[in-house]
Amino acid sequence: MARRQGKYYRIGEASRITGLEPHVLRYWEKEFSREIRPHRIGRQRLYREADLKVIKRIKTLLYDEGLTIAGAKRKLRNKGEYISFKKKDCKSILLQIKQELQEILEILDRSK
Repeated sequence: MARRQGKYYRIGEASRITGLEPHVLRYWEKEFSREIRPHRIGRQRLYREADLKVIKRIKTLLYDEGLTIAGAKRKLRNKGEYISFKKKDCKSILLQIKQELQEILEILDRSK
């Protein structure tokens, strides 16, 4: 099995960890294509820890909170959970974070 950054889990292992059948994982991979992106080698799906975390969150939204797939998609995307950013968006987001951190530093300096 190919290993890159971090540990990868085959679909059977991911199924046992999440408590979901493999066909459910494959279906959710299609429905939540922005959130779940397993690495593929040939036909083999390799899930990362981040994928499993998202899958568990989706499971909670659907099974415990009773949301529909459309509702779970909206909640994940509107709440800022597991949003995938385009490269051009990252620069502006990082600049905004930098500005906010500088403002926090100024406030902390004034409070000394």
